[in-house]
Amino acid sequence: METLVTRSEQALDETDYSELRKWAREFAKREVLPVAARIDRTDEYPFELQKKMGEYGLLGLSVPKEYGGLGLDLMGSVIVGEEISRVSLSAGFIMGVQNGLVGSAIALSGTEEQRSRYLPRLVKGEIIGAYGLTEPGAGSDAAGISTRATKDGDSYVVNGSKIFITQGAVADLLVFFARTGTPEDGAAGISAFIVEKGTPGFSVGQKLEVMGARGTATAELTFADCRIPASALMGREGDGFLIALTILSKSRIGAAAAAVGLAEAALEEAIKYAKKRNIFDRPLAKYEAIRFMIADMATRTEAAKLLTYKAASIHDKGDEFLKEAAMAKYFASETAVWVAERSIQIHGGYGVSKALPLERYLRDAKVLDIVEGTSEVQRWILSKELLDGE
Repeated sequence: METLVTRSEQALDETDYSELRKWAREFAKREVLPVAARIDRTDEYPFELQKKMGEYGLLGLSVPKEYGGLGLDLMGSVIVGEEISRVSLSAGFIMGVQNGLVGSAIALSGTEEQRSRYLPRLVKGEIIGAYGLTEPGAGSDAAGISTRATKDGDSYVVNGSKIFITQGAVADLLVFFARTGTPEDGAAGISAFIVEKGTPGFSVGQKLEVMGARGTATAELTFADCRIPASALMGREGDGFLIALTILSKSRIGAAAAAVGLAEAALEEAIKYAKKRNIFDRPLAKYEAIRFMIADMATRTEAAKLLTYKAASIHDKGDEFLKEAAMAKYFASETAVWVAERSIQIHGGYGVSKALPLERYLRDAKVLDIVEGTSEVQRWILSKELLDGE
């Protein structure tokens, strides 16, 4: 682990992050690629891969070094996420939830006791984390959650449910958000908590099968008079919505990076196939329609990458990045869908077969168009920033 950390630290000294990219790409090729198709096909959580990711340092990219993480800036995490998701979005999700959502939330807003208790084990992959914000009646409207945590002495009693929770079916702990104030309080009445697996009243509901990012143990989670100690509170009462938005704004850049990785993979397959496939005694790559299609695919992919890197760079400078994160997320995710569709078109019949990963790329890309805020939500954020700001 020390050697791996050292290699990552050395990479940070290079403005182009080339060594860090190489470090991530090597792992993706050696450990993720051989199991990527099986994860998608079986929809089974890859425990062995998750442990290897922890040993390699991938589950603590942005977690502070004092808790065992690599302490990378967001640009570094984005580059690693791009390379891992280029091979498997499922692996990218596992890394993103463990590090970008759960680890980041605890590092940012947890107490020292919570950080010391959970972060070192999350980083090593010894425990699995999940992030519970979405509810059956509150997706895009995150301020509308109805799960309630009622103060009772030195504890809280929680009732409600969460849905579409990545790693929820296998998680050892959940960072979740619940209403501690009244519905009239809106966002100001939401607080953040941690609950551990096995706590009475906290249980896994149904496992949810999704079209993409499969094998990530997506599930419904329920609370029925679940009593948790007051020490499970993160930050102060009423801080929950701010914590959630802070984490989500960063994670949208991570989702954009995953979309860039998918688009790059689909583009690479299209180029290889166009060069080797002959039709009417000429390579497919010699036909103008195909050449122009690939030119458009490459241009959009590069534009998505630049938007994503710009958002990460602005974040790392300490400047406001809400607008740039929204731009990157919606453009990159829609680009991934668009590029995957055209790669399938170029491949013809082979493109829609299970023999190639292209149909997986398309299903995965469509998931990215929804999670971490739909494209419609991102456009709404952008319109407010552009039209309603001073």
